[in-house]
Amino acid sequence: MLTAHHLSKSYGIHTVLQDISFSVSDGDRLGLIGPNGCGKSTLLHLLAGLESPDSGTIARTRPGVRIGYLPQGFELDPALTVAEASAPGKASGRPGKSPEAEVAELAAELAAHPSDAGLQTRYDEAIRQLYGLRAPGEILVPLGLAGLPVDKPVGTLSGGQKTRLMLARLLLDEPDLLLLDEPTNHLDIRMLEWLENWLGNFRGSALIVSHDRAFLDNTVSRILDLDPETGSLREYKGNYSQYLQQFLAAREKQWDAYRDQMAEIRRIRQDIARTKEQARQVEQSTTSRQPGVRRVAKKVAVKALAREKKLERFLESDEIVEKPKPSWQLKLDFTQPEHQSRDILVTDDLSIGYPGHAPLLEGLRLHLSAGERVALTGPNGCGKTTLLRTIAGKLEPVAGSVRLGASIKLGYMTQEQELLDLDRSPLETIQSAGTFNQTEARHFLHFFLFSGDDPLRQARSLSFGERTCLELALLVAQGCTFLLLDEPINHLDIPSRARFEQALARYAGTVLAVVHDRYFIQQFANRLWVLEDGQVKDKAL
Repeated sequence: MLTAHHLSKSYGIHTVLQDISFSVSDGDRLGLIGPNGCGKSTLLHLLAGLESPDSGTIARTRPGVRIGYLPQGFELDPALTVAEASAPGKASGRPGKSPEAEVAELAAELAAHPSDAGLQTRYDEAIRQLYGLRAPGEILVPLGLAGLPVDKPVGTLSGGQKTRLMLARLLLDEPDLLLLDEPTNHLDIRMLEWLENWLGNFRGSALIVSHDRAFLDNTVSRILDLDPETGSLREYKGNYSQYLQQFLAAREKQWDAYRDQMAEIRRIRQDIARTKEQARQVEQSTTSRQPGVRRVAKKVAVKALAREKKLERFLESDEIVEKPKPSWQLKLDFTQPEHQSRDILVTDDLSIGYPGHAPLLEGLRLHLSAGERVALTGPNGCGKTTLLRTIAGKLEPVAGSVRLGASIKLGYMTQEQELLDLDRSPLETIQSAGTFNQTEARHFLHFFLFSGDDPLRQARSLSFGERTCLELALLVAQGCTFLLLDEPINHLDIPSRARFEQALARYAGTVLAVVHDRYFIQQFANRLWVLEDGQVKDKAL
């Protein structure tokens, strides 16, 4: 269907992609992974024809292949209505054209060029679109969009509704090849499962960029891993979990080979040094009247020198096993709380919502004990963020009460990243949280992936993922004992999510996190709260 041959792409002196080659066949499901900034979106831009590679080619292996591209963070024109944004081509950025007009235009071209196979394929596709387009309800209803007023301006929709609207338009176009850049952002678990099922029944091919490991496990059968250091691509068979097993096994094998190599190098160096020392001692302990002994010693010294040069050539050759580099990761070290109350959170007949509106949730009797890890999930708009804001004291309860333990120090991380002063640098942010000098603050920020001049940049110039890391650093620096995390990993890539899970496993405080990443829930939570029918239901994991 599509083949990439030796693609390379640079921006200035920074090489993003280097000699990338792979193929997408009919029915393929590929997951493209790698840390933030390694070039995943750039590669999708090249495949979608939005940018050109510096070198290499992209070939469509059969004519008329329809490519549907869902970019990350693509913003619809806020002046469009929902009906206009749902029209053919609007969400994908292509000029809108009715199916009837498309058929008429292609029919005229085909009459002038009846032997053009490409035109024939496009005409057949336009006919299929005109007479066989799937009912919008098949897509709009499960994505929670069927109830939107058709004249509602797109600019008034939430970020999640915009994402789902673009996804719906893309799926309604029924392309042959889907290029999806973070399609799971802003989708709750119910919609994630629906999308997984839809992709399972999709007859075309898909290349998916996602940090949702459970989603990748359930949708792809090949993994393309982009190396941020070299810009190269490595392919693995299987889903994400199978890729991880292969990656870790190969890494362990490399470590074993590296350790064996270093042991052998030490042995050779020690042998060379011992031989040289023996020759030196013979030379010092003999006189010119013992030429035979000295000749033997000199030959031994020459042999040692030859072995030393041979070792140097080996160390500079391609045969040497490189030391495995640390994986791109997020190192977190939450401080241990000195003392915690046994009861962290208690609510009594709590009702939450906003003034002038009916309560979102009523009669809540919730209890959290020290050290518990609770994942809070449910459909978008059901009140998860409102509950966290109420617990954090940002909203007054509509009725009832919220009580926190006496010794609790609360840390609240919002989706909007409200903790950050965007005019401050990361260095200033951390220094404001405690008694850090500049050197200590820089060292601290290094564990949150801020290196070089990054600590000196204004927070407003940071990516959303970098801001998330900075908020996490701030919570750590403040020594919080109860964390409220609203979609904490939404902008973190897979390696960072894995390290974040490890950090939370070491954290002795209590955590209540709004999260839809099922893989994260399995690793992190010991309780699951699900918002259903206006209530918080405690469900077994």
